[in-house]
Amino acid sequence: MAFEIDGKSIETTASGFLVNIEEWSKELALIIAKEETVELTDRHWDVINFLRDEFINNAGNQPNTRNMVKAMSKAWDDKSVNAKTLYDLFPGDPSKQGGRIGGLPESRRKGGY
Repeated sequence: MAFEIDGKSIETTASGFLVNIEEWSKELALIIAKEETVELTDRHWDVINFLRDEFINNAGNQPNTRNMVKAMSKAWDDKSVNAKTLYDLFPGDPSKQGGRIGGLPESRRKGGY
């Protein structure tokens, strides 16, 4: 599968993740989110930016939902943030769907905490 933006073809894997992280843009994120029926709000962007920052600036780290809950609870100064909060934003799995929209490679984590 590929996305077309400004006459450029951006390739994805069979599961919809970008082949080249460098080709990601906010414009592309909006297109991917629309395909996944996710309307991006400021909180969505906070999660996407967190995931991108962790991957790009922390040796390819791809946080699991538990670590995302901790980070977003701190970022939003909201102790009521839990896994449901993140699944409400990204019903297709916060780390996977958020990472896909954020242009990150597919997580190779085996699950768990």
